[in-house]
Amino acid sequence: MIVVKIELWPMGIKSRKRELGRMLIDNQGGSAKRGDYRVRVLRKGSETKVLREGEVNNYPRESYTIWRLICRALKSTFPEEK
Repeated sequence: MIVVKIELWPMGIKSRKRELGRMLIDNQGGSAKRGDYRVRVLRKGSETKVLREGEVNNYPRESYTIWRLICRALKSTFPEEK
């Protein structure tokens, strides 16, 4: 599982950081070169309350960086955004 967590760290006060959002990307199988993933966007601060779900299928695992997978995961959970 890949956990993408967005945090706000106020300048110089690391102890006051707060979570703004979290996304879970679960490997659902596929082959060594291509993968299928389930994507869940969670409520801020929650590990269980799912707000949106999506999927990334047939993703070329070895061809791109993790950032492309995260980009596709965002697009699948927020299709109304261009």
